Amino acid sequence: MIAFVNPKGGVHKTTATVLTAAAIGSVRKQGVIAWDDNELRGTLGLRAGTARHARTIRHLVADIAEVEASGTQLRERADDYLRHSSDGSFDVLAGDEDPKLAQRLEPEMVLRVLDILTRTHEVVCIDTGNNVESPNWKTIVSAVDQLVVTTVPREDAAFAADWMLDLLVEGGFSELVSNAVTLLSCPTPRPGPLLDDLSTHFASRTRAVAVVPYDPALEPGAAIQYSELRESTQYAWLSAAERILDPFL
Repeated sequence: MIAFVNPKGGVHKTTATVLTAAAIGSVRKQGVIAWDDNELRGTLGLRAGTARHARTIRHLVADIAEVEASGTQLRERADDYLRHSSDGSFDVLAGDEDPKLAQRLEPEMVLRVLDILTRTHEVVCIDTGNNVESPNWKTIVSAVDQLVVTTVPREDAAFAADWMLDLLVEGGFSELVSNAVTLLSCPTPRPGPLLDDLSTHFASRTRAVAVVPYDPALEPGAAIQYSELRESTQYAWLSAAERILDPFL
C-alpha cells in the first residue's frame, strides 16, 4: 500500500496518485487500484477512470458487510463499486465529488476498506486528505508500506511537507519517513533553481527523490490520460514508480 501525503493542498497529490497507478498499471496490466480517501471532496474519480456508474466509497461502506461476506466472489463483488481507467490498466475507488455527501471514515472502517482492496489488488495507491490530525489519515499512515511525499517547487509546499515529516518522526514513524520517496512535480515548464535546492534537501530526509516534469496535457486539470502525456513525461513517471516500488521488487 502506498500513501501520497502532504498536508497542503494543490501539491499534486491526486495527480501523483493517478499517474503512479497508471504507470504501474501500464506494466502490470492488472491488480492496481487508486483510492480517493479525501475526507472533504474527492476529485480523483473525475480525473481518472470511466464513470460507468456513480457509486463511490460511500456506497461501498454502506454495503461493506455484504461485500465482505462474498467469499470467493469478493473480487467480482467489489468491482461493482469501482471505476476503471480508460485503458483498463488500473481501477479507481472514487470519493464523493459532492462535499455534502462526503463522510468521515472511522479507523475501523478505513481498515475494513483497506482489507478489501488489498485482497483484490496487489498495488493500492491512496490519495490522502490534508488533515494530519484526522483519525482516518493516521490510520492510513499506520497501515501503509510506503509513503510518497508529494510537493511542487514552492517554499510553502516544501515547508508543509517538511513539517509533516517532523510530525511523523515525533510520532514514531522514523522508519517510514526514512524509506519515503519525495515526488517533486513541476507545474510550469521552468521550475527555477528552487527545484535543485529542494531535491537536495529531501534527498537528505527520504530514501529517494523523483522529479517529474511539466506536461501541457495536465495543465487544464481535466481527466488524466497517461497515454496522452509526452513520451518523456511517461518515462519520468515510470522511473518514479520504479523508485517507489524498489524495496518490493
